[in-house]
Amino acid sequence: MLKIRINEVYRRPFTQAKCMDDKLEILTKNIPKAMLQGLTPEAIEAVPAHCLRGDKIALYAFPFKIGRESRVVRVDGRLERMERAKKNGSALSNDLYLIDRGHRLNISREHFEIVKNEGGYALIDRGSACGTKIEGRNVGGDDAGGAAVLHDGDVIAVGAAGTPYTFRFITFDEYCVVQKSE
Repeated sequence: MLKIRINEVYRRPFTQAKCMDDKLEILTKNIPKAMLQGLTPEAIEAVPAHCLRGDKIALYAFPFKIGRESRVVRVDGRLERMERAKKNGSALSNDLYLIDRGHRLNISREHFEIVKNEGGYALIDRGSACGTKIEGRNVGGDDAGGAAVLHDGDVIAVGAAGTPYTFRFITFDEYCVVQKSE
C-alpha cells in the first residue's frame, strides 16, 4: 500500500518561469483567433445562445466548420434546437450548428468551413446546395463546393440570393499577447 503524506503531494517544484508559461498557454487557448458577427436578426437567432457573445461567435481553432442543425423540434409553432449528444465518442460534423428557420432551406447540413494557412484565411464551401457568398462573390452551390480567400471584415452570406443569414468575419491577427514587463 502506497502512503503519501499530504504535504508531499503539494510540494511540487514551482518556478516563476513555469507559472508564466502556463498562464501564457491558458491565455492563448482562451482568446478567440477570429469571430463571426451576426448582421441580421435571423443570423443571430440561428446561433445557439451558448455560442453567442452579444451578436458574435468566437472562433478558437481552425478549421471551423458550420452547418445546419437538423435536430429540431417545434415548440409553440417555432423550430427549436434539440440537445446534440455525441454518440460513441464520434466527432461532430460541425463546430457550429445553425438553425435554418426559413420555409426554403438556405443552410446545408455541412455548409462551409473557415481555414487558416500561412497566407491568411479561406472559406471552403463543403458542397452546399445553395452556396455561400463572400462580399457578393459566389463560392460553391449546386453541391459543387468551392473555395475563396477570406479577409478581415468580409461579409459572408450563407445560402441563396436574399438569404437572411449574413455574418461579418473579424480577425485579430494584428494583435498579439505579450507579457507585461516589470
